[in-house]
Amino acid sequence: MDTEKQAMAPHEHPAFVNDKSARWLGVEVLRADYGDVVIRMRLRDDMLNGYGIAQGGMIVAFADVAFALACNDPHGDGSTVTVASGVDVNFMNPGFSGDAITATGTLVGHAGSSGLFDIEVTRDNEDGSTTHLIHMRGRSRTIPNRR
Repeated sequence: MDTEKQAMAPHEHPAFVNDKSARWLGVEVLRADYGDVVIRMRLRDDMLNGYGIAQGGMIVAFADVAFALACNDPHGDGSTVTVASGVDVNFMNPGFSGDAITATGTLVGHAGSSGLFDIEVTRDNEDGSTTHLIHMRGRSRTIPNRR
């Protein structure tokens, strides 16, 4: 691995640098390598639905940030971008205001311009255990970067 690749901090990932929605969510990037991503955020009151639990879309948006980071090589040449072509989301447990949540994105496999990724979102519990909030399986497609 060359020095430039070693020197890039996780928050410098090209898919994250200008991501205004990830910033609004309060996402912190802990690890951001191709196919191996860990991010964190804390759920806020303005992310809750009418029942006082985290709006599912907020947690899916958080998972989508992990998906974007996982499926784009931070050391790529910028000529392509990998985007979601579809996702399947399974809600397992609710999240609540103040919860610290973590998303882990992992490459399952790829062939040509298509990829498959798993994203797990968990909540950290006071006793040190974790609770699974959602499991998302994402399908990706690599396309030319038009920017």
